[in-house]
Amino acid sequence: MNTLTRIKLSAMMFLEFFIWGAWFVTLGTFLGNNLKASELETASVFSTQSFGAIIAPFIIGLIADKYFNAERILGLLHLVGAFLMYQMYQSDSVGTFYPYVFTYMVAYMPTLALVNSVSFRQMKNPEKEFSVIRVWGTIGWIAAGLSISYLFHWDSAQGIGQGMLKNTFLMAGIASLVLGGYSFLLPKTPPVRQENKSNSVADILGLDAIKLLKSRNFLIFFLASVLICIPLAFYYQNANPFLTGIGLDNPTGKMTIGQISEVLFLLLLPVFFSRYGFKKTILVGMVAWAVRYLLFAYGNAGELSFMLIIGIALHGICYDFFFVSGQIYTDARAGERYKSSAQGLVTLATYGVGMLIGFWVAGYISEYYRGADAENFWQNVWLVPAGIAGVVALLFLLLFRDQPAPPQEVAVFEPETDKAPAVTSLP
Repeated sequence: MNTLTRIKLSAMMFLEFFIWGAWFVTLGTFLGNNLKASELETASVFSTQSFGAIIAPFIIGLIADKYFNAERILGLLHLVGAFLMYQMYQSDSVGTFYPYVFTYMVAYMPTLALVNSVSFRQMKNPEKEFSVIRVWGTIGWIAAGLSISYLFHWDSAQGIGQGMLKNTFLMAGIASLVLGGYSFLLPKTPPVRQENKSNSVADILGLDAIKLLKSRNFLIFFLASVLICIPLAFYYQNANPFLTGIGLDNPTGKMTIGQISEVLFLLLLPVFFSRYGFKKTILVGMVAWAVRYLLFAYGNAGELSFMLIIGIALHGICYDFFFVSGQIYTDARAGERYKSSAQGLVTLATYGVGMLIGFWVAGYISEYYRGADAENFWQNVWLVPAGIAGVVALLFLLLFRDQPAPPQEVAVFEPETDKAPAVTSLP
């Protein structure tokens, strides 16, 4: 890959995740303060991400992969996204906001796979080249959070009081407009003709890999993946409103510590995985979720603020040690025939079904404690996902049996490069 192409792809990744980080992190705070949304209305808005994740494979499998250049449909979707972001910026109620955010998520989620497709097709050695490109996405997410807190101060007490968080949608819309136009300048990525490729619903959603659930271990891992998404949803839906509500300074900027942590622990994951195996690695991830929420439950914005910072910094272990190691395990256990479809099935189950359940559970729990006028509202809320993560970890410890890796798992850290997943991970 030449230097110009590398720069183009890095800028694409930066903008792709800058857009997401520019509005999604502060969404819960915006809904509660600007639109006066109830807890269940907030859950409904966050659930649009899950619906987008479920619909995205159809856009990729039935349209993008078959008829259009990836960079062109990427540009079109982001131009549509820019318009929808402007409508969200102008919305003054949840009722008017919801149709736009739903449509936006349906348009945005497929772009996560499209940026991967554009990148992979330009690489001669993806195993070495992709991480250098992808890290700019995390940098983009971090840049968005730092801008909100330290450049514009939209998430300060004064900024929130003045309704300044609505500007996050304007910022994301401008970035989306830029990426929409820029995408047409990216290297041409025409669809790959595969005569034997199936366009059935089962193939697109990875349902043909459902037979892998006959394996007791894979079934336990699959169910654990769905259940651990409930605590994950609590974080995305409640973390920023929580940190803002208790008075932590520059909460959105401080939350970028989680993305920095993710990059660092991703480098440590191969060592931990090869030394301790899958079961211990994923258990560390599960326990980290429980510890994080206990820190949130008992920390504060004063002398115990270090507990909140540690909880945020645990994001790298929480995400990498569970979800990334889970992707590696799935790739290794699926075999050549089911590699892509197995990843699609797990993605559908986690970011689709699991997160959908999680957002609604988080909404109902918050609604319950609001209605009960609980004295320690946030402590009660965070103890719920801590308990769920702890129970999931205990059941996984008791039921999952670590097995020696079969011969085909020697190259367990070699990623699939012929097909980008329908939806990639949250930063």
